[in-house]
Amino acid sequence: MAFNYDEYLRTNKMPTLWCWGCGDGVILKAFIRAIDKLGWNMDDICVVSGIGCSGRFSSYVNCNTVHTTHGRTIAYATGIKLANPNKKVFCITGDGDGLAIGGNHTIHGCRRNIDINHIVINNFIYGLTNSQTSPTTPKGMWTVTMQKGNIDPTFDACKLAIGAGASFVARETMLDPKKLERIFVKGFSHNGYSFFDIFSNCHVNLGRKNKMGTAMANLNWIDKISLAKTKFDKLEDAEQEGLFPTGILKQDTTADEYTDSYEKVKEAYRNKTMVQF
Repeated sequence: MAFNYDEYLRTNKMPTLWCWGCGDGVILKAFIRAIDKLGWNMDDICVVSGIGCSGRFSSYVNCNTVHTTHGRTIAYATGIKLANPNKKVFCITGDGDGLAIGGNHTIHGCRRNIDINHIVINNFIYGLTNSQTSPTTPKGMWTVTMQKGNIDPTFDACKLAIGAGASFVARETMLDPKKLERIFVKGFSHNGYSFFDIFSNCHVNLGRKNKMGTAMANLNWIDKISLAKTKFDKLEDAEQEGLFPTGILKQDTTADEYTDSYEKVKEAYRNKTMVQF
């Protein structure tokens, strides 16, 4: 039986405004298929997005949605989750939105280990605002703000999330939608901060000035820089240079989740006692 996407989408917003060949649509498809597999009611889901191409994500899903200011998705989502601890809260950001202007909020969302699912659609560029350097833009690549080649070191978002304390950290690409769907199911089921670094293509802005002017050329490049963690871990340090491991990079089921701790605070106020951990 064919999957009924209309149940999960705002069909009056279709087709999307994303560019032809953009990976965002593949990620959206994997997202709603994962929700369906988990059997969650869309009334119990809230999607928070910011600015950029990824910001349009909240326009297309048929659930509770909040389109926020640039870099502030985690702040909004934290308030939503604390007020509605039984709801499923998702943040959809780009690499610029979630790691540059919103980087500090991402750090503290990870540190608190609040039960939010944070999907970074990482296309290595500021796509919507015409190709500025982002924290994940590879060294040497052309951008409108570094037209002789990017000199900034390439940023590894998963290492940041792990170091900051997120209890579930994964990386995938949109090259394999079924694998992406499976990693979403695992992360969405996790009680704690689930961080997903999803490599996607922006052949229109990143690609055209960096010898990847078609979607397939951009996707082939993503395929070359990503490698399953099981294979990555077998490489020598020198061989790992320039490669990014994919799969589940961290999963800690013992860490305290923030809304659970917050409930203990409220109980302590009611009983006029101190919080016990």
